[in-house]
Order: sequence, then C-alpha cells, then structure tokens
Amino acid sequence: MDVTTEPKRGGIQQLVKLALEEDIGSGDITTDAVIPADMRAHAVLFAKEDCVICGLDVAKLVFLQLDKEAEFKKTVEDGDAVKSGQVLAAVTGNARTLLGGERTALNFMQRLSGIATKTREYAEKIKDYDVKLLDTRKTTPCMRVLEKYAVRTGGGGNHRFGLYDAVLIKDNHIKLTGLENAVAKAKKTGKKVEVEACTLNEVKSAVKAGSDIIMLDNMSIDDIERAIKIIDKKAVIEVSGGVNGKDIVKIARLGVDWISVGRLTHSVRSVEIGMDIVDE
Repeated sequence: MDVTTEPKRGGIQQLVKLALEEDIGSGDITTDAVIPADMRAHAVLFAKEDCVICGLDVAKLVFLQLDKEAEFKKTVEDGDAVKSGQVLAAVTGNARTLLGGERTALNFMQRLSGIATKTREYAEKIKDYDVKLLDTRKTTPCMRVLEKYAVRTGGGGNHRFGLYDAVLIKDNHIKLTGLENAVAKAKKTGKKVEVEACTLNEVKSAVKAGSDIIMLDNMSIDDIERAIKIIDKKAVIEVSGGVNGKDIVKIARLGVDWISVGRLTHSVRSVEIGMDIVDE
C-alpha cells in the first residue's frame, strides 16, 4: 500500500516539502559547487542491518519533489523483512537531486522502518494469542499518519488517530468531572466510551457506569487478573502503560482484548539505511 496516496493524506507531500526545506534551505552549497547541473547519476538504497522495511513510497516522493523525472524502482515492499546489505530500491536522476534528497529520504525510512521492526518484534511475541497489538498517540508531532502506518506495516493496529475520532475518558477528565458523570455525558456522543482505570475501584466504577472499553493503565499483572474478573466480559479490556517486550506475553496470556504500547513510536530506535552512488 502506498501511504502517500491514501485518502486525507495530502499532508504527507507538505511534510516532505518542509523536511527538504529544512535540510536544503537556500541550496546544497557543497553539491552545487562540485557537481555539474546536468550530471545524471544512479544510486541504490540498502539496509545496513536486519529490519522490517517501511517508507519506500515516502522516499520516492522525496526524490520526485526535487526532480519529477527521477526514476525510483523498489526491489522490496514495505513490510518485508530484509537482511543487512540487501538492496531496497534504486533511484536514477539528476545527480544534484539524488544528493540533495539523500538524507531526507533516509531519515524518513530509518524512522519508519524502526517502528515497523519493533512492532513486528512485539507482534511475533503474541501471535498465538487472541489479542490486538495497538499503538498510542505518543507520536512525533506532524508524523502521526506515517508512524501509525509504520505500526500497521509491522503487524500492529492503530488506536484512535486523534482526539476527534474516539472517546477516551482519562484520569484528568475523571478528576475534573467524576468517572460515572463523565461516562454518562460521553454516551450522548453516540460513540463507544472507553475509560482509563488506574485502580480496581475505578474498574468497578467503569463497569457500573456501562463503559464499552476499559483501559487498565499501569497495573501489575496481579491487578490485571483481578480487574478481568471484575469486568467479567462486560467490556472490552485494554492494557496500557509501561508494556515492554518482557511483560507483553504475560499480559497476552491473561486473555485481555487489546494491548497498547507507547514505546512502538515514542522511544523506538531508527534502523540504519544507506545510499550509495553506483554504476547503472
């Protein structure tokens, strides 16, 4: 799937434009000084470590914004697991274009591939359990559409995209208006109501109020087990907060419905991807 052509994704082109302006600014003084304006070149993008690839179409968009005549040919697809040294794509065009777009294209791909790789790692751990792996809103500002795409590419799913597309009553809502009152008001939206519960007493209140989804936030394994019994299939159960690679299998085994993991996007390590000029 080409994320750059999804509905409502026109902002990606603007994001790429801003990223190029950030890097190139008034011009690439080194390249402009040493590379003839009419020189053409051929380059390959390649993995510098084992990873799950994501962002190839964004990299293509980078080069096409600089040179509409550039040719970008993928040798793998987003979601493919690749080995270190494996060629991912080839790009041919104006030499200045290739050098000017190199870092921006790689930055996008490295970040998105890092997210896809970590997501795949977590998804593989819980593939034998009937549970959904979800992301959160803990994303890089203005990169959410791409980072959530990377999560899907890695085998995860998306929680709400923003504040506008799902109801989630969190701790600060509860402090301001009370849990049961908040649920009663939120139900008037006509949407399913999710409540964040940090204690077992809040779980009981969330069940009593008729919550559709209950998020068990930063609870111990023992408290999650107790909460599951309290909920007793009256609501979808989500576990969130501090979930890591060691705990995720323990949580999945308990029989919860969703596990949301902020670290898929908020602290993931970018993978290493390179670009070399080569002979055609």
